[in-house]
Amino acid sequence: MKLLLTGGNGQLGTELYATATAAGHEVRATDRTDCDITDPARVRQVLAETAPDALVNCAAWTRVDAAEADADDAFRINALGARVLASACAARSVLIVHMSTDYVFGGDAATPIDEWQPAHPRSVYGASKLAGEVEVRNVAPRHKIVRTSWLYGRDGPNFVLAMLRARHQGRALRVVSDQVGGPTWTGHLAPALLRLISRDLPGTYHLSNSGAVSWHGFAEAIFAAAGGSPGVTAIPTSEYPAAALRPAYSVLDNRVWRLLGEAPLPHWRDALHEYLHRLRAQGMLGA
Repeated sequence: MKLLLTGGNGQLGTELYATATAAGHEVRATDRTDCDITDPARVRQVLAETAPDALVNCAAWTRVDAAEADADDAFRINALGARVLASACAARSVLIVHMSTDYVFGGDAATPIDEWQPAHPRSVYGASKLAGEVEVRNVAPRHKIVRTSWLYGRDGPNFVLAMLRARHQGRALRVVSDQVGGPTWTGHLAPALLRLISRDLPGTYHLSNSGAVSWHGFAEAIFAAAGGSPGVTAIPTSEYPAAALRPAYSVLDNRVWRLLGEAPLPHWRDALHEYLHRLRAQGMLGA
């Protein structure tokens, strides 16, 4: 299989590139300097040069709080960029796999959210990502939209690496305990994406590690697994003001994946331990 990755220098893009090439696939990974996804002519050129079986769009504006003050840039990348990619893929009958987020949901659920639940984002970032989903659905007949949550990988930036830096610096931390989600490791997401691409069924999918935890609970688990904690105080969201509203509950039910007979992704605790083991093996974390 021949793949084209946009946003190939991000934490998911780099993981997917490594996983796909190790599996014997031919992969071209691009970044913004190589392929600006908002430039229709350049996107068409790269698609023509690569002639991929599938394009996986990992490119995104992910600065959640900054999007509140710069909505146009967030929508330009997350929505217009999705339209440009979807249009170019549709013209060549190329499958587009578009990555999205749990932030398209408002956070008022009390049980895991499946693919058929209505989205209602609370932030500009979430709204821009939902707009990108709409563009892909409307423009590209061959599409798969994949929502994931609380993503972390080797290079970051991500919550796990931020906690590990705080541990190294010995800083006491205040972490919100009333936002609940599903941490997802790129090392488990990437092979699941390849499996999903191989299935000839369009539509929307949720792919995340199993289980649920608050940010505070996740921080405590990180320190317990890494060995030693600088101290983590649980606080409500009201004591950690941010420009963008976060969903209070955004645990994704991977229902379509399950109904297709696929094995669930491992529990988030197992994913965390495997991730930290890999960091140690790569000399990025003390023994």
